[in-house]
Amino acid sequence: MKRTTLSLIAGATALAAVTGFAALTAPEGTAAPEATKATTRLPVERVGLACPVPSSSEVAETVYTSYTPAGTDTGKTPGADKGKGNDKAEKPTALLKPATGATASGGTGKKPAAPKAPATVTTPGKPVTAEANGASAPALTGSATGALAPGWTVQQTTVVPAGGSRGLLGLTCGAPDTDFWFPAASTAKARHDYVHLTNPDDTAAVADITLYGPEGVLKSQFTEGIPVPAHSTVPVLLSTLTHEAAQRDVTVHVTTRSGRVGAAVGVADDKLGSDWLSASADPSGSVVLPGIPADATSVRLVVFAPGQDDADLKVKLSTANGAIVPAGAGTLHVKSGMTTSIDLPDLTRGSAASLFLGPENAKRPVPVVAALQVVRGKGEKSEIAFIPAAGPISARATVADNRAKASTLSLTAPDADAQVKITASAGSGAGTPVSKAVTVRAGTTTALTDLAPQGLKGSYALTVEPVSGGKVHAARTLAVPQDGVPMFTVQTLTDDRGTVEVPSARQDLGVLD
Repeated sequence: MKRTTLSLIAGATALAAVTGFAALTAPEGTAAPEATKATTRLPVERVGLACPVPSSSEVAETVYTSYTPAGTDTGKTPGADKGKGNDKAEKPTALLKPATGATASGGTGKKPAAPKAPATVTTPGKPVTAEANGASAPALTGSATGALAPGWTVQQTTVVPAGGSRGLLGLTCGAPDTDFWFPAASTAKARHDYVHLTNPDDTAAVADITLYGPEGVLKSQFTEGIPVPAHSTVPVLLSTLTHEAAQRDVTVHVTTRSGRVGAAVGVADDKLGSDWLSASADPSGSVVLPGIPADATSVRLVVFAPGQDDADLKVKLSTANGAIVPAGAGTLHVKSGMTTSIDLPDLTRGSAASLFLGPENAKRPVPVVAALQVVRGKGEKSEIAFIPAAGPISARATVADNRAKASTLSLTAPDADAQVKITASAGSGAGTPVSKAVTVRAGTTTALTDLAPQGLKGSYALTVEPVSGGKVHAARTLAVPQDGVPMFTVQTLTDDRGTVEVPSARQDLGVLD
């Protein structure tokens, strides 16, 4: 995704100011030495997030968990903490607020209800929670600044105990962007999929939505130039965008002509419950889908090739003991511009796993996006969730709202052994953080269920930091069964973008001595 980090501009500007001053004060006739090509990583100074309307159900119960990891406190940009017009440091903030124009999904027209208490983080390392129940809970937007910005994460978790949208819905609130891919959406009669577009900025955004079915682009209407007012949210029901026959598997492409939006697909299935479908990682020749639950009763893979070439992929299943080829599904041909899907029955067989997709011809990789539709349980006691393709964790990733005996963290290393550090934060009520070093063998998936803070009260966050070795991909499963239904949700972990790389400006002023 084409992410824009304002802190990069601020950091580069500050560094340019420093080097400019040094050049001006060099002795006359002395050439200023060139800046080195080295770079340094600085903490970001401001980040924004958007959380869509959680549910249209009157019985929905939603919890927001806001968290900033501890530890990103070095390398600050010169002058970054100076207040406007004075030398006092501005107070860091991390706050979510209702979107001004937010209305509940389905157009209830009710006035948005703010959370009972603002989900305001006051210090890194301790999660803060807030509740907002019922159908009138609004979309939220917010930002974090200063020491609370690096790695700021917000988890939105909703339980709908009954009705057509029954289920456990989990979503890591996303950063605004201009380009999103959502494989595994649907316009089928049994599905009610909404694309939620949320604009956290002060200016309006304009978005386009394109739908791709098994035969290519679906003829659609009202999908171009969709206005999303500032600090507002727009839910769009996919089935109303096309007159073509209902499609079981659809890939949704959201782009913006102007501005940025947060985007997510809310899925409600008449028989399988509901959950959020997050965006796939950027198109890539190799794809990793981590964290398939050990007791999955149904797994469906959906893949889309957005370029001009067809993709021929090798499919491998990563288990606790190594990578194997799924029976009858070792290869997959994906036609350009067409959504391709395949059912993978009896895939996990009691072991948490991940799926690897790679090019059959390593010299000719074709970028694809992908997602899994996963079902646990059977019949009326079924529950649905989605696992989009996830990129590797480069520096650090965090998932919030973990609960005692309900969370499973899955780690997979596709290519080489990897060592990571995992930290369970303090609890939102109480608890002492704990850390653990974990080695993930190449081609395997490691599932952890036993890492929680000591003396835990409330929920906690899990942070993964690569230490050495190969690339690591991760996902968290939260399981909260109710009335015999194995309610669950899966969130893939993405790098938290807590730091940004900027050029290092070095100036030898020894000639001034």
